[in-house]
Amino acid sequence: MSEHFRVVFSGFKPDTDSQAATEQLAAKLKVPTQKVVDFTAGKPLFGPGDKQKCLKQAKLLAVYGIQSKLQSQASDPADTMQNAANERVFDALDYITSSLIRIEEKLDELEQRIDGKQTQDEQHEEDEWEDEALFSELELDNEPPKRSKKLLYILLSLLVLLLIVLGISLAFPELVPM
Repeated sequence: MSEHFRVVFSGFKPDTDSQAATEQLAAKLKVPTQKVVDFTAGKPLFGPGDKQKCLKQAKLLAVYGIQSKLQSQASDPADTMQNAANERVFDALDYITSSLIRIEEKLDELEQRIDGKQTQDEQHEEDEWEDEALFSELELDNEPPKRSKKLLYILLSLLVLLLIVLGISLAFPELVPM
């Protein structure tokens, strides 16, 4: 949070007529002269603001022969606590909003899945009766021919042999020429 300042009256320049300066400043700011007189008595003329804004206000006062200084405004603890509470509320609202968006996306996705699954089930039911008719025409009593296991045994023995060679080369690396 940025620090706030307030312009405070500190006096008139030595060669300045206080009455004329007060009237000129009131005319420039378009405020009653009494408000400027109250400023010279210690009441604030401008509200608290950031440092750049207060420096511009002090420069304006210097043009009319009024000396001023910047006074740092201490943050009100209740105001700080209120701002922190507001930030927490906004963070919570942001989290809730993002969660609701994610939930809505998931619901849309589930809806699409359910709709897709229902159409697939309907298509599967339609295809099922057609498949049964096709299978009834075919003769399914034939068993597939038996294959020779000779090739399987050859590949298995080759794999075991390669694993043995690998184990020996890892156990005795000095035997393997580089």
